[in-house]
Amino acid sequence: QAQLVESGGGLVQPGGSLRLSCAASAYIFSSYAMGWYRQAPGKERELVAIISVGGNTGYADSVKGRFTISRDNAKNTVYLQMNSLKPEDTAVYYCNRVPPSLGVSWGQGTQVTVSS
Repeated sequence: QAQLVESGGGLVQPGGSLRLSCAASAYIFSSYAMGWYRQAPGKERELVAIISVGGNTGYADSVKGRFTISRDNAKNTVYLQMNSLKPEDTAVYYCNRVPPSLGVSWGQGTQVTVSS
């Protein structure tokens, strides 16, 4: 049974927007900070946004001011609103706890491609 299911990716032109969603099993989501990570071809996976249980947020410098993370605790879902997308945002995007736990497998991720 899938534990983390990401969706909402796609192909978008530079300057465009996308909204990613991540549905998590309750035991993964409840009482944990959650984050969005991304991995571009040939690069390490990086954390780009984090949200605490109470809703405090933090962002990597590369996305600050353009991306917004949010969570719906009743739905065990975390979102990432991405605006003003750039080609360098192209990557597979994943959600997971922050920090990731050994007992929680990564989902399939969702591909985001920013290209004209």
